[in-house]
Amino acid sequence: MIKRLIPVAALAAALAFSACNGASNGQAATPPPEDAVAVVNGTPISRDVWELFVKTRTRGGSAEDLTDEQKQETLDSLVEMYVAAQQAQKEGLAAGEDGARLELMRQSALADLAGRKYLEGKDPSPEELRAEYDKQISQMPASEYKARHILVDSEDTARELIGKLDAGASFEQLAMENSSDSSAQEGGDLGWFAANRMVKPFADAVQTLEKGKYTAEPVQSQFGWHVIKLEDTRPLSPPAFESVEPQLKQLVTQGKFQAYLEELMKSANVERRL
Repeated sequence: MIKRLIPVAALAAALAFSACNGASNGQAATPPPEDAVAVVNGTPISRDVWELFVKTRTRGGSAEDLTDEQKQETLDSLVEMYVAAQQAQKEGLAAGEDGARLELMRQSALADLAGRKYLEGKDPSPEELRAEYDKQISQMPASEYKARHILVDSEDTARELIGKLDAGASFEQLAMENSSDSSAQEGGDLGWFAANRMVKPFADAVQTLEKGKYTAEPVQSQFGWHVIKLEDTRPLSPPAFESVEPQLKQLVTQGKFQAYLEELMKSANVERRL
């Protein structure tokens, strides 16, 4: 037996559909299509919607896989969803924040459809992938760093900690006792990282330190005040082309669609009021 429960996501989609098609008055603007599997208060449920609903409920199956009884139960669930969606529309529930969420869902889905349509037959070529690889490699930093840090709320506290370090205190112990960062339990250990992964004041400080040294002055970022110790550096080797080919395909594809969007924006009539 197929449970006749209304999926929340499906209900939201139905709400968005009915809101966009003005089906709140129970009147259909045009006669229902011949392939409609049901008509709910004048609103037709198309066979495409029915097939997608079945596919969703059966995790990839089709209506042909269902028995007659299962088909009727599934159709009942779909009809119930439409009835509930229409009631929500009548009660004005598709408004305010909920209405905005539904509208965003609809616009996001339509934008995704536009992207898929545009990108049909535009798979990245080997030359495009190699060019993107070279571009990404050229932007990679030459080195990566292994460092520890202590994060505190005030400059005065950071200076006190630097004074204790100057007197021979253990950096790891001070980090465990004083740092507000999640790395405190590891003695402030941040592992290996490229400088461009860190906020700029932190990255700038790390790159000026000598191996084994800590910052003589507190370093301020939007997270607070840092005391940083550089433990080691090593060259950052670029990954092999084959190991990042899937990511390269995604980058090239995204770049193509972004260029398409920029062209669309040139001809769009946009009036910004914010």
